[in-house]
Amino acid sequence: MLDERSRTLLKALVEHYIADGQPVGSRALSKFSGLDLSPATIRNVMADLEEAGFVASPHTSAGRIPTARGYRLFVDSLLTVQPLEARQMGEMKESLQGLPSSQIIASASQLLSSLSNFAGVVIAPRRQASRIRQIEFLSLSEKRILLIIVTTDGDVQNRIVSSDKAYSPSELVSAGNYLTQNFAGLDFEQIRQRLASEIQQLREDIKPLMALALDAGDAAMAENSAPYVISGERNLLDVEELSSNMKRLRELFDLFEQRSSLVRLLDISNRAEGVQIFIGGESGIAPLDECSVIAAPYSVDGRIVGSVGVIGPTRMAYERVIPIVDITARLLSSALSYKSDN
Repeated sequence: MLDERSRTLLKALVEHYIADGQPVGSRALSKFSGLDLSPATIRNVMADLEEAGFVASPHTSAGRIPTARGYRLFVDSLLTVQPLEARQMGEMKESLQGLPSSQIIASASQLLSSLSNFAGVVIAPRRQASRIRQIEFLSLSEKRILLIIVTTDGDVQNRIVSSDKAYSPSELVSAGNYLTQNFAGLDFEQIRQRLASEIQQLREDIKPLMALALDAGDAAMAENSAPYVISGERNLLDVEELSSNMKRLRELFDLFEQRSSLVRLLDISNRAEGVQIFIGGESGIAPLDECSVIAAPYSVDGRIVGSVGVIGPTRMAYERVIPIVDITARLLSSALSYKSDN
């Protein structure tokens, strides 16, 4: 727990750093915090905040910057959200009206991007879960296996999986036949439920293959059934904190192409109320370690069907982006619900 003085100084530091991107020194903090404190006292408070992990000192400067933990405290208890102006909300609502559903999704993504100046993403409503027609395993090398999933609607998914042990071709055929014969006509969630009660009946050598098939199949079907629209990725090239590390930037753009990890992260917001904020490593996705993701669920006729979000640097104007995400989710819910009623 921080005392009021420490909280006030941390709030001033985060706001000042977000505004100009430069480490904040004690002189600047004395000016912007509104506290009548000596530079020595401020330095002592900053040292305590640094020891507690809320701020850090870049080696190139005597000033300090917020850490992910500092941003988290700021967002959770120090932030004053700025409500959107009625004029801006009206323009947002107008941009999502009178369009086909697919275009509404794309427009919402573009809206998030243009208003935040970062990347805007919308997870589209999931299609009905695909049911399995056939599953095959083919050996690629000693411990690399090609998993082939054929669904009842004719879709074919190929996944390369790695196993802890080598399997013979006959074992792979046996495992594929078992899944096909026993679980054809079910989706992967239904298969998982069935296996939970029947796993003891399987041969020990087949159990690991079943687990691989379920995990890979879940990922393949999730990507296929939950497409997303992302806009404004190029905005991130203009963010100094991200563009200075080209390796991490490439990993970030690979993440946008790969889809599955980001879909799972945004799906978390579907299980909670209101806006969810993932700062840095909280996402559990390495390419997002220097980013924040602000997400919110949206619904059609009262049922949550997807989520919207903004992806940007940890140094973002949270007080401005949070209401943008929140209002976009609400307007998208309204626009899609209206479409379903007409």
